[in-house]
Amino acid sequence: MKEGKGVWVFIEQRGGKVSEVGLELLGIGRELAGKVNEKLEAVLFGYQTGSMVDELGAYGADTVYVADDPLLEVYNSDAYAVLMQELIEQYKPGMMIVGASNIGSDLAPRVAAKVNTGLSAHCIGFDVDEHGKLLGKVPGFGGAVMADIICPEDYPQMATARPGFFQKLERVEGRKADVVKVEVKLRQEDINIKVLGTSKEELTARPVESADVVVAGGFGIGGEENWKLVEELADALNGSVGATRPPCDEGWADLESQMIGQSGKTVRPSLYIGLGVSGAVHHLVGIQDSKVIVAINKDSKAPIFEAADYGIAADFRQIVPSLIEELKSITG
Repeated sequence: MKEGKGVWVFIEQRGGKVSEVGLELLGIGRELAGKVNEKLEAVLFGYQTGSMVDELGAYGADTVYVADDPLLEVYNSDAYAVLMQELIEQYKPGMMIVGASNIGSDLAPRVAAKVNTGLSAHCIGFDVDEHGKLLGKVPGFGGAVMADIICPEDYPQMATARPGFFQKLERVEGRKADVVKVEVKLRQEDINIKVLGTSKEELTARPVESADVVVAGGFGIGGEENWKLVEELADALNGSVGATRPPCDEGWADLESQMIGQSGKTVRPSLYIGLGVSGAVHHLVGIQDSKVIVAINKDSKAPIFEAADYGIAADFRQIVPSLIEELKSITG
């Protein structure tokens, strides 16, 4: 496609609720739409979507393209990709941003291939150049450099955005978006993939990306036998446990839910405490918006101290047990 107009964001929904990453995309989408003087348009696939449409208007969408059908209630890569291709070819958007979630990372490259355009993946920032072309900002070389990725010839200019890196807009009660109802011509027999059922895993702890207090452990923890101190301190502070990559690789922490950094979660807690965390750039990217950063590391030259508001150059095992006891005495 050689033309395009408007800034589109794909809105994920799960269980009839708009995902957090969808609201974050509206935030960055509004900024981009302002820079190119275009409308911010959301695309929503699902079933019984009325309340979700109202929410998208309240969070900044000017227009919402809605495909409402029982076949779309649960994400189906085959159905969603075909329908998105039809929409793009009909309305010809200039830009399209998709969340780099499990769903978005599956959907976006399928759609890009179908409409013969490029895709900037896992972006942590966006801008436009002097010609109004989308620039997707991607860290490289372990976060040491930031590269601008551009697709100057084909439309839509597509990118996926890392969840957690962008702030959603303030909700404006009563704000409405124009609604474009999309006719769904798909039938089950036209879809090669059939969803037989879904299951939901109940979380046993608060997600690290939404926690107000995060206690993260690094390779300096030294071993699995010491990891319990990270967990105990987080519990004493009613917080969540995070980790750098090495503890996840060693099996002390969970890679999918606890790793913080460039290829993991992004956190914005009021308090972040790093225990034995050296402060590699790809981890600091994930904690840079923390309000207060506290570092405890016996290596006084560790890079984490440059990012920390408060630092203690000491063995965490000499400090954390007493801190836990003091916190327990305060909270009872």
